[in-house]
Amino acid sequence: MLDIAEELHRWVGQGRDFAVATVVATHGSAPRRPGAALAVDSDGTAIGSVSGGCVEGAVYELCQEALRTGEPVLESFGYSDEDAFAVGLTCGGVIDILVQPVRTGGRPAGGRAPGEPADDTARTLAAGLAAAATGEAAALARIIEGPAELRGRALLVRPDGSHTGTLGGHPALDRTATALTRALLDAGRTTTIEIGSGPAPEDGARGEEGEGDEESAEQPGGEQCGTPVHLLVESSVPAPRMIVFGAIDFAAALVKVGKFLNYHVTVCDARPVFATRTRFPDADEIVVDWPHRYLDSQDLDARTVLCVLTHDAKFDVPLLERALKLPVAYVGAMGSRRTHLDRLQRLRDTGLTELELNRLRSPIGLDLGARTPEETALSIAAEIVANRRGGTGVPLTGAHTPIHHDTARPVGRIGSVA
Repeated sequence: MLDIAEELHRWVGQGRDFAVATVVATHGSAPRRPGAALAVDSDGTAIGSVSGGCVEGAVYELCQEALRTGEPVLESFGYSDEDAFAVGLTCGGVIDILVQPVRTGGRPAGGRAPGEPADDTARTLAAGLAAAATGEAAALARIIEGPAELRGRALLVRPDGSHTGTLGGHPALDRTATALTRALLDAGRTTTIEIGSGPAPEDGARGEEGEGDEESAEQPGGEQCGTPVHLLVESSVPAPRMIVFGAIDFAAALVKVGKFLNYHVTVCDARPVFATRTRFPDADEIVVDWPHRYLDSQDLDARTVLCVLTHDAKFDVPLLERALKLPVAYVGAMGSRRTHLDRLQRLRDTGLTELELNRLRSPIGLDLGARTPEETALSIAAEIVANRRGGTGVPLTGAHTPIHHDTARPVGRIGSVA
């Protein structure tokens, strides 16, 4: 749902009632990932997508029905389901979709502002949309399976562990869900988790990305409570960063592709005559500084990609010496194979280990036969996506590898509602 947060946030501000259908689970070759959403307002206006066109018509009708009844519903569409096949899901996968009405209340009485939702769940959803629309880090957890009266209930969790809303039921459910949602927010992950019947985490307990074993999740001091529930956790985090070093024509093309892939793109070059807004109108930031000095000043996370296009040893070597020690997602450097070998030796002389050197993607990009700056930018972007998603870079035609990869380790069954 947070992928269409900006438009939905506007709808809330305008007092428009709507229903939002969110992909909560996928199996097989499904076209969209959990979190993808389609929303329909009371006038019939639709935004977003849950299937790339396969089942949009059926989901549109479910949204209209949810607006009429005011009740959330969980539906599954799959290749083996005759009704689903009839509406067009022919890719062979299965998608589970939660359809949830959001009543903003129009122009309410009783002191509420226009567009302020009347019930707690709607207010929590509206707060989550506002956070995502304004770039605030937050995660929204919603019950998708469990006691019928709790379906759709929502909890908004912030990086400091504070939360808005409640999932209902036993108070300990909120404590456990907050701890687990906070851990997923730290990792920037959107996924479905199950909260089972074991002991709960103590307040403030936090896991690491991918932690999902019983030992790590079961903390002493929890109380026992009822039926397991399934949550969809959607994380809204600031856009990942792409830092392009070297203000050359290839960088200008890469900036455009980086923005298309939703990166926050910075161009850095020590030469002020080249690092200008005129040359890089699409960049979010343009920095005039020595690349290694700028890198030292930045606090980078595991989603950051670094593209070194300076092609000059006096810039490349001190920059890469630092970059290859950082826990970033990708480090690539432009240059011929001869330049690459010379660069590797210079980096060895600085004391970098072979393990650190093996992180370097050089020559940068996938082999597309690229010649122009635009083609080269596409080659670099393709390698970044393959690295991020676990792709192989080989043609899908004739291949027997999965079309959609999932590099995230499953969270699975974690903890309890107590």
